[in-house]
Amino acid sequence: MIRKLLLVLAAIAALMPVPAMAERVRDLGQFHSVRSNQLTGYGIVVGLDGSGDDNFAYLTQAMRGVSGRLGLQLPPGVNPALKNAAAVIITAELPAFAKPGQRIDVTVSTMGKAKSLRGGALIMTPLYGADGQVYAMAQGNLAVGGLGVSGQDGSKLTVNVPTVGRIADGATVEAAVASNFDFSEVLRWNLFQADFMTMTRVRDAINAAYPGMARIEDGVTLALAMPTGADTRAGLMAAIEMLDVSPAERAAKVVINSRTGTIVISSAVRLAPAAISHGSLVVRIDENPQIVQPAPFGNGQTAIQDDTTITARQEGSYVTGIGPGASLAEVVDALNALGASPADLVAILEGLKQAGSLTAELVII
Repeated sequence: MIRKLLLVLAAIAALMPVPAMAERVRDLGQFHSVRSNQLTGYGIVVGLDGSGDDNFAYLTQAMRGVSGRLGLQLPPGVNPALKNAAAVIITAELPAFAKPGQRIDVTVSTMGKAKSLRGGALIMTPLYGADGQVYAMAQGNLAVGGLGVSGQDGSKLTVNVPTVGRIADGATVEAAVASNFDFSEVLRWNLFQADFMTMTRVRDAINAAYPGMARIEDGVTLALAMPTGADTRAGLMAAIEMLDVSPAERAAKVVINSRTGTIVISSAVRLAPAAISHGSLVVRIDENPQIVQPAPFGNGQTAIQDDTTITARQEGSYVTGIGPGASLAEVVDALNALGASPADLVAILEGLKQAGSLTAELVII
């Protein structure tokens, strides 16, 4: 009896509509003043085992600058052997609210003909922001995951990428980026992807918890009227980020990777009534030349007589019908029933889009 009751309850639960999945506000967007900043710099990696650059002018100039900062002046016209050094570009990401003295990770990449950075050490290098100011200083030993070896006969073996390395906590923050999150009259919150329905639901969720706080500026931005002060405002921001919101259904899209043949179809894709025919015409031409010999003691000459056979057949010719409002599962089942390859799927989807039967945005990357 209990087992039958459980089966009935399970059947009723299966028939009930499934509610939309709620997401936190922090997963849908971020506050305008809370963002990271990109840093970059140009430096020198030394200590390489003969795998560095080979006497490049820009590397020589950089080495002169480094040695000059250390009090060593190279004589004019002297170019040091640079196989043990490499010119590199350093990139890093400065987190929001990073303070002087904190450490961040850096990525080091060669910009010349250096073969590997394994075993190298980065000399102290300033990292600049978009405004040209120095925000961090980088230095340290590189951790390189790649490996490159070569033989005397010219054979080479490369594993991963030996010309890119990483230094964990390799840079020290020297200056903080100013933020106005605590004293501006209006704090703005930006949606990751523009959507008016999702923006409306986020506004309603915030106003339900804090009446009159949020208003929509556009499809991406909410303006939040908050009291000033870092302590009060930080608490409100934390509470808002944890609010649950059911985002609008994503736009109907079909994304096609033309290089790999990968096709991704969103759940909102629908098809109008259509019929799809898929097949391949195979034409075969066989040449069977025949040698013709003249009769004995005749006046004729040996010759070649052409014999051509042409055949044509239609392979895998199918016609599949799709009903009105077909869902994603029905679209996939219909295309699989055709036995279509990725290239064929691209042609079929493009044809449905041109015919007006595919209600979706077709994105080819």
